[in-house]
Amino acid sequence: MKTKIILDTDPGIDDVFAILFAQAHPDIELKAITTVYGNATIENATRNALYIKQKYQLQADVVTGASQPIIRPPVGPTVVVHGEGGLGDVKVPENIEGQADPRPAYQYIIDTIKAEPGEITLVAIGPLTNLALALQADPSIVDLVKEVVIMGGAFGENNHHGNVTPFAEANIHDDPHAADIVFTASWPVVVIGLDVTEQSFFTREYLDQLRDDAGEVGQFIWDISRFYLRFYSKKVGLEACHVHDPSAIAYVINPELFTLREGPIRVVTDGVAEGMTIQKLDSRVYPHDEWMDKAPQKVGVAVNNIALLELYRRSIIDYATSLK
Repeated sequence: MKTKIILDTDPGIDDVFAILFAQAHPDIELKAITTVYGNATIENATRNALYIKQKYQLQADVVTGASQPIIRPPVGPTVVVHGEGGLGDVKVPENIEGQADPRPAYQYIIDTIKAEPGEITLVAIGPLTNLALALQADPSIVDLVKEVVIMGGAFGENNHHGNVTPFAEANIHDDPHAADIVFTASWPVVVIGLDVTEQSFFTREYLDQLRDDAGEVGQFIWDISRFYLRFYSKKVGLEACHVHDPSAIAYVINPELFTLREGPIRVVTDGVAEGMTIQKLDSRVYPHDEWMDKAPQKVGVAVNNIALLELYRRSIIDYATSLK
């Protein structure tokens, strides 16, 4: 049985890594790409998604989502990481075939979950605004979705705490109010955060080998990775990039790659720790406890990074072969 997913994303270099992974693997049916601001403006994010759909003849719908957070002022696109248009050195052509679905992303999410109850997994690898808007518009979807898998957050495991502030990860920091809504809803959430995504690395050698072994798809991944690797080299001091967004797809394909822990999650929505994700792990009853009545959710705390990297590599190579 294929897992049907809606991929909510802000493409974004590593988002494209994840889109191609989802498209490549035979166990996933990529039903839609819903876009959100974040790594790029909503206009560029949607344009990038339409470009990937055209380039690889994807059957997935592309749907335009939110252009800004629910409450907080926009942080703005992460140009320093993903480039002006979102795909690093790769420029998207002026003329792109196809158009986005006319519905806003949150409505598309609601409609699709209700049309196929118990079958849709939401995979969110950008700010969580679209998911929060869907919950606000129709809370009944919490009982109809199969699972919600999120790349975001950092809980301090493996000494990973944040990447845009000392204690906040970028997707959550972009819209902490939306993240708190999503994490505290009574649907099943799995958080694949920095605790595990920063344990896996696409090294220069890994990407070079993928370019050599995976045909045009490998070459495209290599091309868009150039800008990303320059950022990691100059700003982070790594000759590699973390495997952020593809890790969420890896979880959908093979959950056994990850070790999870369970407990309710809250998000700090303002102040110096804005965007910080905090999971309660004990059952003690406290006099003041904003976690106590919230649904327990799962957080990734360990990953088989070697198996994950091989899963990605094999999936992309097999996909490239199928396109010939």
